[in-house]
Amino acid sequence: MPTNCTNPPDTVPTDAGVAGTGVLLSFIITAVISLALSASLIIQEQFFRNRGRPSVVRRKLLNAYSDQQIMTGIGIQVVGLAQMDAAFMAPYHFFIIWMLSLLSMAVHNATLLALVHDFRRDWVLRWLRQFLMFVNLALSCVYGSFMLEAVQRHLTESTAPISCVWDDATPTPANDPTNIGLSFFGTIAVIAGNAVIFAMATWYLHSRAQRFYRTIQLVGLVLMAASAIGAAARVLMLSQAFGQPSVPLSDENEKHWSFGAWVSLGMLALPIISVIEILRGELRYAPPVADQDDKAELLGHSGNELHTFQPNPFWGDSSNAYKK
Repeated sequence: MPTNCTNPPDTVPTDAGVAGTGVLLSFIITAVISLALSASLIIQEQFFRNRGRPSVVRRKLLNAYSDQQIMTGIGIQVVGLAQMDAAFMAPYHFFIIWMLSLLSMAVHNATLLALVHDFRRDWVLRWLRQFLMFVNLALSCVYGSFMLEAVQRHLTESTAPISCVWDDATPTPANDPTNIGLSFFGTIAVIAGNAVIFAMATWYLHSRAQRFYRTIQLVGLVLMAASAIGAAARVLMLSQAFGQPSVPLSDENEKHWSFGAWVSLGMLALPIISVIEILRGELRYAPPVADQDDKAELLGHSGNELHTFQPNPFWGDSSNAYKK
C-alpha cells in the first residue's frame, strides 16, 4: 500500500514495540547498570589499583549488558527503517528510536573505556567491537538525517509516516514547533559529535601507545554518562509511557504491560546466570591485564600467554594503524 503523505491521519497509532513501557525500561535499566559497572571498574583502576583483586564478575556482567544493549540498539533501528513507510512510524517514534540508539552508543563507549584491555588482547573481539560500533554509527547517522529533514521542514510533530519528510507534498502541521533553529543546530551537533566520538573510540581501541590513558578514561566516562542521561531524559519526557507525547496518539497501548514488555525486562536476568556459574566455579575467565604488563598467563596455566595486544593475523603488526 503506497504511503499517503498528502493526507496525514489525525492521530498516530501507538507502537509498544518501539515506545512501550517494557522496551524503554529495558534500555534505561541496562544503561544504568552498565554505566555503574563501568564507573566502578574505572574508579578502581584509577584510584584503588593496589587494593584488592580486579573483579572478574563485574567485568563479565558489564560485557554481557553492553553486548545486549548495543545489539538491541541496532535491532530496534533496523526495525524502524524497515517500517518507516507504515502509518505508525511517525517522526515521534523515529525520534524515540534515535534517542535509544544514542543511549546504546553511550553505554557501549563507556564499556570500551572500562574493558579496552580485554578487547585489545583478542583481535577477534577487537574487530567485532569495531564492526558493531560502525553499524551503530551508520544507522544513527541515517536516523539523524531523517530527523534533520523533519526539523528543517517543521515536521517533527507531523502525524505522517517518517518517509514523508522527503515528500514535498507533505503538509506542515498547524502548530509549528518552536525553537526550530536550536533543534536544527542541535541535531547537526549530535550527528557530528557521534562521528568524532567514533573516530576517537577507534583510536582508543586499536592504539598500542595509550597516551593520556587515565585522563581519557575519566573524561570519557563523564561525557558518556552525560550523553546517556540526556538521551534517557528526552525519551522519558516525550514517550506516552512516562511523559507527554508531542503528537496525538490513537490509544494508550504504549502504557500497557504486554507479554513483549515482560520479555524485554526478563532478558535483563540472563547475564546473572553466567555470574552464578562463575561464582560456583563452573566457568573460568582470564583476569584483566594491566596496561603496563607485556603479557600474562591465561587462566593461571603456564605456557598459555595472553598478550596485551594481539595483532590481526591477516596483516600482522601492520593492523595497528595507530601505533605511533
